[in-house]
Amino acid sequence: MSHLNTQSQFPSPDDFYERLIEAHRDLSLEQSHAMNAALVLLLSNHIGDLEVVSQAFSQARATVEP
Repeated sequence: MSHLNTQSQFPSPDDFYERLIEAHRDLSLEQSHAMNAALVLLLSNHIGDLEVVSQAFSQARATVEP
């Protein structure tokens, strides 16, 4: 069984965050949501493991549920 790794894999997490913010700069809310959806699909395909992706979906959803 594969497991989702939730530890940062970036030598400089702040650099990643800056790039993420920059990628959204000047986008409307609708465009930002569309970009996030495309990013989820691209990265999920790159991971290629449905178990890991499902774990990520569950953990991400838990951050927004009441």
